[in-house]
Amino acid sequence: MKNDDDRLSQTFAALASPIRRAILARLAEGEATVNELAEPFDKSLPNISKHIKILEDAGLITRGRKAQYRPCIINTAPIEDIADWTEQYRQLWESRFDQMDDYIQQMKDKGETNNNE
Repeated sequence: MKNDDDRLSQTFAALASPIRRAILARLAEGEATVNELAEPFDKSLPNISKHIKILEDAGLITRGRKAQYRPCIINTAPIEDIADWTEQYRQLWESRFDQMDDYIQQMKDKGETNNNE
């Protein structure tokens, strides 16, 4: 269990940066080189490389090998782990939303009763 917790923590930490989330969003469209990933940012190439390294260490991307270049490729397994982790809380949140719906309906019913008097 500890390794799963460590992996989730590393994934959440990697996703904490908007730059890294933008890099993942770009990679969701297909593989890209470091230079291609760096294009939309006003950051140095070494800075972007550090972000890519963090994503790679978290298992969110892998580096392929095609001829002379090594494209980055998204790995969705850690994101699926987050989805699995949050799924365990779905029933709790749905129950709370149902309770809130009931409360709102009671308040509406009470308001209609007061208006009809």
